[in-house]
Amino acid sequence: MTRRDLLQSAFLAAWPVIAFARESRNLALTLAQFLNRTRFDSLPPKAIEHAKMIIASTLASAAPGSLIDSARIVRDLAKERAGKPEATLWFDGTKLPMNEAARVNAMLSDAAASDDSDLRNVAHTGTTLTAAGLAIGERTGATGQDLLCAIVTGYEAAGRIGEALSGDRQGFHASVIVAFGGVVAAARLLKLTDEQMAHAIGLTATTMGGLAIGTNSWAREYQAGNAALCAVNAALAAGRGYTVNEDMLEAPRGFLSVFGGGKVDTEKLTRDFGKEWDIVTHMAIKLVPGAHAFHPAVEAAVNAARQSGVPPEDVVWILVSGPQIRTIARGRPPRDLVEAIHSLHYFLASAVADKDFSWVHATPEKIHNPAVARLIGLIEADPSPPPV
Repeated sequence: MTRRDLLQSAFLAAWPVIAFARESRNLALTLAQFLNRTRFDSLPPKAIEHAKMIIASTLASAAPGSLIDSARIVRDLAKERAGKPEATLWFDGTKLPMNEAARVNAMLSDAAASDDSDLRNVAHTGTTLTAAGLAIGERTGATGQDLLCAIVTGYEAAGRIGEALSGDRQGFHASVIVAFGGVVAAARLLKLTDEQMAHAIGLTATTMGGLAIGTNSWAREYQAGNAALCAVNAALAAGRGYTVNEDMLEAPRGFLSVFGGGKVDTEKLTRDFGKEWDIVTHMAIKLVPGAHAFHPAVEAAVNAARQSGVPPEDVVWILVSGPQIRTIARGRPPRDLVEAIHSLHYFLASAVADKDFSWVHATPEKIHNPAVARLIGLIEADPSPPPV
């Protein structure tokens, strides 16, 4: 036997091990194999109920969002371009290509900032899932069970990828996470193979972006629209045979490395598949508008105002105390809804002024209430809050 024969024999003998090692490192395919093979009947009832809640919550948020200028601008542009009538624009009735419909509808929901939250990743995953899912489902004639299963598995994909980044997204917006939920849901509804779904995940990894600095401006809902658009486009392309690097997630200079700054835990992507579902353990629905982080403080302010019975014009000082609020910048009255829903000052002042806080506080009349503007200037943070 020649040296060449020996090398060939050794290589062939090692090939199954090499192939397995390469396959085991392909996180996109591993994720796709689990999420694509999950069946509706195997899901816990609470996961299905939460998926239904996400659809209702997203549509409820999109209703006021349809009146906000940021969403109106993009909706009008999409209608001017028109195209193949595949999916319906919510609260409008016009039909557009499903990728454009998904983008516009996601913007409607995110613009009002009253959609669900993944509390662990601080992401509004349900908006992308519902916008992409309903658009594709309308075109393909998907069943309700198909849609609900796609939402549950898509939520899982976004949650796991977000958790793998270990909370450090290098200043990128949460839209870079929720897009993965949308693409998994889209891939399922388009009935892609495991391999095609994996390539769709890879395409999303190299396409999606978004900066956290845009959270308090119209950039936020624009990024939400891009996440839904990216998800649908990636799934459609992969379904036609478009392929990318198999290790797009885990490779050096890949998604996790770039977006996580090297602080990643890839095991979280595949650990304990099916043991729990993120849509059950981490999903929260907003009972009032605005940032979820402010909801405990506004509830406390409402209770204090009701118990004290002090008229708002007699209030001279408002102290907010909590371990997560040790300092607070001097507040100013919000100029519009975007500023209001991201202003702890507005939440607290409105709660004290009206002894309540609800959806009506997202209206211009409440946002520009002079009594609320006065109270905003009286708010301070307790620098030494009591321990929890």
